Amino acid sequence: MAAPDARGHDARVLVRPLRRRDRAGALQRLAGRGRSDLFLIDLAHQLGVGGDAAPELLGAWRGEALVGLASVRPTLVLETALEPAVEHALVDALADAQSGLVRSESRSAACAWQRLAANGRRALVDRLETQLVLEPGALRDVEAPRGVRIRPALVGDLDPLVEAARASLREEGRPDPFLGDPKGFRRWVAARLTRARVAERAGLVAWVGYADVRLREGHLLQGVYTWPAWRRRGFAAAGVAALCRAAFDAGATHVQLSVVEGNAAARALYAALGFAPHSTLRTILFV
Repeated sequence: MAAPDARGHDARVLVRPLRRRDRAGALQRLAGRGRSDLFLIDLAHQLGVGGDAAPELLGAWRGEALVGLASVRPTLVLETALEPAVEHALVDALADAQSGLVRSESRSAACAWQRLAANGRRALVDRLETQLVLEPGALRDVEAPRGVRIRPALVGDLDPLVEAARASLREEGRPDPFLGDPKGFRRWVAARLTRARVAERAGLVAWVGYADVRLREGHLLQGVYTWPAWRRRGFAAAGVAALCRAAFDAGATHVQLSVVEGNAAARALYAALGFAPHSTLRTILFV
């Protein structure tokens, strides 16, 4: 979806795409809000970066003041705790999206989805997730099981990591993009290799996890997957602990991830590592 043209909302709020010149103002607005708006902070850092994968962000302005932010691409995300008039203005600007992924705090996601659904969009996936946060000093470290090596992902790991990404989507009941664009999907996984760590045993990759956002304001872990044959053997706990150690060694103020509602095993695993609930997110994949 192309970013919409600037438009007004009840004569007070103007929404327009953010440009490189807006980066400092966007980051200033989001300062100190890494636990709630880390994904938007990461996208704001990328403002002005060219290429097909460049993020698209919208800003809501009241006069000269930036009063709210939202992302259009790669994911529809609304800044948390917006005042109603600002939230509605941003939702108006997002409402013509033909397809995509909404991922925001549950209340603001509901506001966005109400408009998208009214415009004829249909949800393929609609779920709640618990956002978990690990604070510095709270990590209960875990050693890797005997014979298991936790290491950064390498180019030679691409095939198993593509397999893991596809398997994870299938287990979540989500469409498999590989079927429509195998080369594009492989490029997407390859672009994340530098953010991944794997658990290797006997020459086989048994677990993978990604630190998709790596900022001082926080690290965001995603794409955590253990091959079925290796589950409940401590690989995930050791791998996530390694990602968390790396985050805190790099100076991150916290680590966050999310767990799908009802996944008691994952909640227990992360609680044992020291993660605590922070908020409820809603994820909606729509067409």
